[in-house]
Order: sequence, then structure tokens, then C-alpha cells
Amino acid sequence: PICAFAALDAILSLKETPEYTAVCCLADKEEIGSMGVTGMQSQAFEYFMSCLCRSQKADLLECFANSQCLSTDVTNAFDPTWPEVSDKQNNARINYGVSFCKYTGSRGKSGSSDAPAEFVGRIRRLCNENGVIWQMGELGKVDAGGGGTVAQYMANRNILTLDAGVPVLSMHAPVEVVSKLDAYMTQKAIRVFYEN
Repeated sequence: PICAFAALDAILSLKETPEYTAVCCLADKEEIGSMGVTGMQSQAFEYFMSCLCRSQKADLLECFANSQCLSTDVTNAFDPTWPEVSDKQNNARINYGVSFCKYTGSRGKSGSSDAPAEFVGRIRRLCNENGVIWQMGELGKVDAGGGGTVAQYMANRNILTLDAGVPVLSMHAPVEVVSKLDAYMTQKAIRVFYEN
């Protein structure tokens, strides 16, 4: 919910109409494979985008090929209580800003997504130019921690996609902890992305 709020608040707080069409898509079922009508593997997104493209007399595949996406969800923060499932050198940390993850997925290279370096560089530059505090992170130690995201489903549609989100301490535990700074920087990063 924290990243859904950040994305929705970011698009609703735009002061001016952005040069390019901005879309906030809220999906469900990520934890069970993004299946079903509300998951990112459904045809709901394509249907919405095809209607939008048709209204603008644009081609859907051309639209996807010229689109960019921040796939925002929470990410696990390094937890010193459970260090064996994290990569201490590469995990996101609480209170260090929005976390960007170039490589997502699980089971080693299987089911993963890899954002193009040029797109990662563009997002990092936008953040630097607009006072967004950010960090690079991974989803945990390969085959021990981590998990998947919906970034791969957007990337498979030929959309430049980078995973982003709020680092969470004790993710999926009865009590989770996030930093207000990280939540705010995630919203700010998404707003800057929409504006540019």
C-alpha cells in the first residue's frame, strides 16, 4: 500500500500536464505470480492501453516501444537480525532513500528482469538533478532471500522498466518497519519521473 499511495499521490500532485502521457497502474497478486484479472500478467493493462492508444490514433506496440516504467513496490532492507538471507554489500538500507534495483527476480537468473544501463543512468540523473535521495540495492542473497517483482512483465512488453521502491525492514513479518524519508523519496522520485 505504501508504494501504491506514493505512485497515486505523485500523479495526482502534478501541477502541470506532463509533456508525455503519464499512467499510474495499480496491480494486485504480485506475491502469487501476478495472475488473475488484477495481476500484471492479465490482459487488463493491454486493454486499457489499447483503448488509450486508439483514442489518440496511436499504435499499441509503438506506444510500448516508446514507453518507460518505474515498477514501484517495497524492497527488502538489510536486516542485521537475519543477515544470512541478505547481501550486506548490495542490499538496500533503511533511511537511505528510494531504492532502485537493476536486476530483479529469483532463482538466480531465472524469472529475472535487467533494466538497461542507459535507462538506469537517466533515472539516477533525474534524481540527482531534483534532490531525490536514492540508493541502488538488490532483493537479497541469490536463492536465499529476495523475490520477484512485476518489472519483468512490463519489460516483456518492450517497455523500459526499472524496479523502485521503499526499503522495508522485516518484510512479510507481523511488524514491518519503513522510514518516512524513504517513503517520501519514493513519492518524489515517481513525481520527477512523471514530470520528465
